[in-house]
Amino acid sequence: MIAVGKIGRRARVASLLLRIACLGAAVLVAIAADMVAAAEADPAVPSEQPGFYSPKGSQQSPPLRVEVIEGVTFRDIENGDVYRLYGVDACAQAQRATLGRQPWPCGVMATAWLVSATLGKWVACAKIHESGGVIQARCASSQHGDLGAAMLREGLAVAIPVEPPLRTYAALEQDARKAYRGIWASRFQMPGEFRRSAAVPAAKVEGGRP
Repeated sequence: MIAVGKIGRRARVASLLLRIACLGAAVLVAIAADMVAAAEADPAVPSEQPGFYSPKGSQQSPPLRVEVIEGVTFRDIENGDVYRLYGVDACAQAQRATLGRQPWPCGVMATAWLVSATLGKWVACAKIHESGGVIQARCASSQHGDLGAAMLREGLAVAIPVEPPLRTYAALEQDARKAYRGIWASRFQMPGEFRRSAAVPAAKVEGGRP
């Protein structure tokens, strides 16, 4: 019985390692596809040294356990690094949408979805760049090969302009719009505009200039 127990534990460990490896591979495959599309659109890729070409690689994180901050942002619970899903945005936490005459908390819904997608699961991210202490990244969980793409597909996020353009993201947003999924069935203010308009009154109260 003891030998059988050891074999069972080894099998579970092997299964976990396999899932983690597949998770990291899913992120890299998704990013590689978009990099190929970008290269086709713009074959002139700058090199660090004249006469040499090298593809722009991505820095992949080890598997993470995360704490969701808001719709497209979470924190690594081990070291506190903050990640934001690259190429997408979602309703701010206090933001609401309106379906007919009925308001609903689109920001809370986006946050809840990301919590459900990451709670108790490993998350792997491929860093795109870092700005203001926030790591912009393409990320995956064990259930979703690309969290940003999944949110777009469900109609819980909007695609935002990035360079080079993510054509897959634009197509997913368009599909969600046509199907009236999630926020696309409602009247809502674009998340970036909502945050900017919310910041203006605060600046006036503090005597600042918007």
